Amino acid sequence: MEHLPEHDNQPTSKSSWVKYIIIAMWTLMILGVLLAAYIFYSLSNSDLPSFEELENPQYDLASIIYDSNNKTFGKYYIENREPVRYEELSPNIINALVSTEDARFFSHKGIDVRALFRVGFKTVLLSNEDSGGGSTITQQLAKLLFKRPNLRRLNKVQRLKKLVEIKLKEWITAVRLEKSYTKEEIMAMYLNKFEFINGAHGIQAAAETYFDRRQDELSVAESAVLVGMLKNPSLYNPRRFAEKHGIDEILCFLK
Repeated sequence: MEHLPEHDNQPTSKSSWVKYIIIAMWTLMILGVLLAAYIFYSLSNSDLPSFEELENPQYDLASIIYDSNNKTFGKYYIENREPVRYEELSPNIINALVSTEDARFFSHKGIDVRALFRVGFKTVLLSNEDSGGGSTITQQLAKLLFKRPNLRRLNKVQRLKKLVEIKLKEWITAVRLEKSYTKEEIMAMYLNKFEFINGAHGIQAAAETYFDRRQDELSVAESAVLVGMLKNPSLYNPRRFAEKHGIDEILCFLK
């Protein structure tokens, strides 16, 4: 009596493994989405600026004294800051800021996904530190609206965890800012809020401190110097490190 050949179960076994892998991948993806949603929900209820604080940010403004000819005679202030509306900003400053800090500022919703992918690929994977950052102008404003904790006493793991938490908070705050303000208002708020050191709070005080003129009177080169300070005001302080203010790079963008 002939024996029938045994059936080969290999194809069935392979299809089962593929099925298990697909199920596992979908499970991990769903769990990842749920975890991300939970993290964002938890951070949204943490020490972020409230909607009231975002709608009514607090500034310490200078009191300006005028003489009988309506010219500035002096100032009283805790922080030397004179607010400037977007319509009053120098086009040179606006162009320099957008060109060097956030080329897609007027099109993104607070987070530039393309810039994040660029940073992840070029900076993290290829170790190319000249590829630029991923923070938008809105995120940079978000950084100024809440105090960062001191990370010096934390170990590497704790520091990394805290940095990720801080970055997520910045993203959440940036999205909230985009919902509360126009692009023009966000840009003006950022330039008014930033501290340019040497007692200069905001773009108007910075123009007067470093160039003894108002911001709408600055040349392209002078505007480039102040925008360069936004990266690191101490490192690019034109009074101490004139050769480091990066003006050539910014002027190259503006040509």
